[in-house]
Amino acid sequence: MTDILFSSWGGAVVDNRGKPEGERQPVPNLNLPLEFDREKKIRAFIGWDGMAIRDPGVNMVDLIRAYMEAVQKESCGKCTPCRVGTRIMSTLLNRIAEGEGKAEDLERLKYLGEMILKSSKCNLGQTGPRPVLHAIGHFKGEFTEAIQSKKKSPREEYKVKVTAPCESACPSHLPISRYVELIKEGRFTESLSAIREATCLAGVLGRVCIRPCEDNCRRQNLDECISIKWLKRFVADYELEMRKGPEATNIPAHSEKVAIIGAGPSGLTCAYYLSLKGYPVTVFERLGEPGGMAAVGIPDYRLPRDIVKYEASVVEKMGAEIRYNIQVGKDITLSQMFDQGYKAIYIAVGAHTNTPMGVEGEDKGYKGFIPGVYYLLEINLGRDPYPEGKKVVVVGGGNVAIDCVRSSFRIGKSDVNLVYRRTKKEMPADRVEIHDAEEEGVKFHYLCNPVRIIAKDGKVTGMECIRMELGEPDESGRRRPVPIKGSEFFIEADIVIPAIGQAIDLSFFDEKDGVKTTKRSTIAVQEGTFQTSREGVFSGGDCMIGPDVLVRAGGHGKRAADKIDAFLRGREVTESEEERLETLVEKIKVYNKDEKILMPGGQKRAILELLPPDSRKWIFDEVEKGFLIPVAQKEAERCLRCVRVGLFAV
Repeated sequence: MTDILFSSWGGAVVDNRGKPEGERQPVPNLNLPLEFDREKKIRAFIGWDGMAIRDPGVNMVDLIRAYMEAVQKESCGKCTPCRVGTRIMSTLLNRIAEGEGKAEDLERLKYLGEMILKSSKCNLGQTGPRPVLHAIGHFKGEFTEAIQSKKKSPREEYKVKVTAPCESACPSHLPISRYVELIKEGRFTESLSAIREATCLAGVLGRVCIRPCEDNCRRQNLDECISIKWLKRFVADYELEMRKGPEATNIPAHSEKVAIIGAGPSGLTCAYYLSLKGYPVTVFERLGEPGGMAAVGIPDYRLPRDIVKYEASVVEKMGAEIRYNIQVGKDITLSQMFDQGYKAIYIAVGAHTNTPMGVEGEDKGYKGFIPGVYYLLEINLGRDPYPEGKKVVVVGGGNVAIDCVRSSFRIGKSDVNLVYRRTKKEMPADRVEIHDAEEEGVKFHYLCNPVRIIAKDGKVTGMECIRMELGEPDESGRRRPVPIKGSEFFIEADIVIPAIGQAIDLSFFDEKDGVKTTKRSTIAVQEGTFQTSREGVFSGGDCMIGPDVLVRAGGHGKRAADKIDAFLRGREVTESEEERLETLVEKIKVYNKDEKILMPGGQKRAILELLPPDSRKWIFDEVEKGFLIPVAQKEAERCLRCVRVGLFAV
């Protein structure tokens, strides 16, 4: 990135001022896009790890003034250095920018900045003054000139983003540092209210989220990450235990009705936030209960159905209506929805079908060959998909595959195997789920791939496999599995379950619906708007991006609610400034896994108590017990409060 004139990002100073373009040094470890949006360019960025100046016309004095104001605004006020120090620094910088600075102000700023960095209790104070010190050190002439000339610095346009490593990694951008802090203070109801600003599924996500936030938690640089997911579950469970859910919100209703197809995580979330905005919302659901794949695709021992039903009831309490056992395309079509007065439609169907393995025999209709999604659906509806079968082999390495093997024990299967073509290290399933499956006695066959399904008299008797070795990396970045000639072997089984991937069934569409789809059998939408090819029809979640994680589907639902609101209010439907800022800080990267944190560590994270393997593997009761209040508060106290401020000059 040689278009940067000056950078101090990450402690690496690159000064290209006055150098011809061919002699400029690149800036390491900073991915700063050129464009803020289609109309504005990024002239400079200043934040927690330094600064980067692209435009020589940027007024450094005003830039630093604006940044320090933003930092001071975010100070929680719980430690004196940050609370008082940042306010004094902001006052001094405003004085200089107003042409009223004094010669000694720069030394005072330097002293205060260094003191705040060293003595603040949280990461806001420990990073906030850093760019100010860099600016005084490398642009002292501009500050001295502003002080001596007594000229007022013109105020320019800036965009501020407050973030944290965990929050930037969350697909739904939950206010994690805030809700964890509220738990620490014992304000559990307020913590749940903060979570509900971004999702209505706290209890669901508190159990089955893949927790990318924890992978980005700075605390793990010190010892272990915060148990963010389980803290979310704690406050959701607290509301249930207190038996006091949120009050129904009485907002003046708009007249425009909205239809939502699918009562899964994305549909429920969209319904919740549209209801809060005052729209009459009707959700059409094919199944007889809410939750979609969260309900019928995730076993009860991980996600009890009562939790899903309760959170759906909260959505209904906000005003949404959910109509069950309605099959769109058969009982009602998109065009009929518009005819019935719906002004906007949000399509949020989940990935309810499977992808084929491409092996011999899978299309023969053998008894005992059961796709993973259907297998879990039957089990979650209280039925054994194939009672005669006792020996199970599942193919795949994701969470669906793990759910299939662990559920097999719970319906009385005695011999359970999992075949995966790579090693344990490459398995995409949750590490915790893999560990729990190992404890329960699942037999894992790594570096193996199915070749053909073997059957007798129309019934599965086993599966022929071949051993694999890892070759060069493929497009996913993982090493490609390569078959080893002559290494074929046989696994005896009367049930074979492919669980290598899910797919979207869009057969409910009629050509006259006017909704275009992609080659991947997903719904085509305009980037950043969730709008389909038909006016008034929006889509998000799995049916838009393909099978993905629950937390992202929920995030789509909330964002889509904002787009639908804009559409119904006659405003331009476009990517919001907040969404753009989120994208930018994700590219810049808020978390540095190599950062050395100079403070005492050694505190292990709190983990949920788990039922012993021998007792849990045969039951569908929830296997994890939630945190008690003292445990939750102590865990929340481990948070380093890594709040960070980024400011873009545009």
